[in-house]
Amino acid sequence: MAEDTLFSQIIRGDIPSDQVYQDELVTAFRDISPQAPTHILIVPNKVIPTINDVTEEDEPVLGHLFIIAAKIAKEQGIADDGYRLIVNCNRHGGQEVFHLHMHLVGGHPLGPMLMR
Repeated sequence: MAEDTLFSQIIRGDIPSDQVYQDELVTAFRDISPQAPTHILIVPNKVIPTINDVTEEDEPVLGHLFIIAAKIAKEQGIADDGYRLIVNCNRHGGQEVFHLHMHLVGGHPLGPMLMR
């Protein structure tokens, strides 16, 4: 069994969050330290620590993450102007919580992807 994470506690409702979406596969909530006017985390309800831990069994939930991201972007009014979806993997990739999650960020021009 995968480790209990901060995000699994949020998904269960043990830790309060500003939730914007939840179904049987994913939960979405506002980031507590937003990096853009809209910054929402979309998290599989199943704990998958990193992208490196994804299996073929996870394919439906990962596709669902993108469907829900597009739905939320439209609901938040950022779909037409554009937004960024970010998934970090491990420490060098910037992952801080080891429960796979997608950042949906937008609401203003985001600039370049990476700074050197």
